[in-house]
Amino acid sequence: MARYLSSSTLVFLAILGFLAFWIGGGMLNRQPPEQAAPVEAAVPHVAASLSVAEEIVPRTVLFGNVVPDQTSILRARTAGIVEEVVRQGDTVTQGDQLARLSADDREAGVARAQAAVGSAERDYDAARQLRERGVTSEAELQSRFAQLESARAELRAAELELQNTRLTAPITGTVSNVMAELGSFVDAGGEVLEIVRNDPLVAQIEVRQSEITAIRQGQEADVVFQGGHEAVGRVRFISPVATAQTRTFRVELEVPNLNAAIAAGLSAQISLALEGVRAHRLSPALIRLDDAGRIGVFVVDGDDETLRFAPVEIAQARAEAIWVTGLPDRARIVTISQGALSDGQKARISDTPEAYRDVVGAGSAEPAPPGSAADLIGAANAAPVAAP
Repeated sequence: MARYLSSSTLVFLAILGFLAFWIGGGMLNRQPPEQAAPVEAAVPHVAASLSVAEEIVPRTVLFGNVVPDQTSILRARTAGIVEEVVRQGDTVTQGDQLARLSADDREAGVARAQAAVGSAERDYDAARQLRERGVTSEAELQSRFAQLESARAELRAAELELQNTRLTAPITGTVSNVMAELGSFVDAGGEVLEIVRNDPLVAQIEVRQSEITAIRQGQEADVVFQGGHEAVGRVRFISPVATAQTRTFRVELEVPNLNAAIAAGLSAQISLALEGVRAHRLSPALIRLDDAGRIGVFVVDGDDETLRFAPVEIAQARAEAIWVTGLPDRARIVTISQGALSDGQKARISDTPEAYRDVVGAGSAEPAPPGSAADLIGAANAAPVAAP
């Protein structure tokens, strides 16, 4: 068998045997790794301010359309040719004559009716005298009286037909459109001109369900028209039924417009005061979202130094701050932190540094000791709480 094993083969087998012995010996002598000791979670350092709620009167700002107080279409009551008509843009007063239609034979009709009345009156007088003498019957007298009343009715109709050729202004306002020009023919009921009254103006808005109970008749509101003109309006109508599509309520405000200086049709911003509430003034940077998507802030739970997420509702928002409800009258609100916070988390609490009070916006009812947070959070790393 030796003749089949060359020297190179023997060397190769020896090397394999040595490697197997070396690897096997290392595996047998290997010690299991020691379990790493659990690392204790670090307690975060945060700063907080004691905030006291204040009484505020929130305002809702809505946008609406401005329409005329009244629009009236003047229509012809009888047919005829337009012989006179005012011009577009004229200011008119209620009762002024604005247009005149051709009388045609209406004046002759009035004359005939007047003559018929005179004849009927003479016949009735004659019949009455005969009745007093006992010459004629009571039925004949009543017949003459009926003829007289019929003639008088015909006269009134003829006079009214002639009067209807003169069209007068139903309201005071401005002629915004003339539909029947001079010389045109209009039928009975045809449109002649349009009058609008722009003093006062009416601002129409849609108010949400949550705010409608705070709106009342006669309530004042600030109105800013497109272009910058400002005025004060009063609520004159609140719809008793919500709009089905939007579930909002239509509200109308009456806005004085002396000399009709402001044109109707503009957009306007209306600011209405709501019911007073107690709310905390905060910086928007303090607002966070929880896992359920609710907005809120972190507060310190009493003296336990436990952080709690407190849901809030925004009662009023401005560029510099927001006012929120949902917190107790006095609450220690977390204003500065260096990482993510969670509900129920323990923390080391310090007062907000004086330099950050205006930045974070949370008011403090008690002055903070100077430098009390400087040792806790370095000024270079400190940052207001922000939504993750």
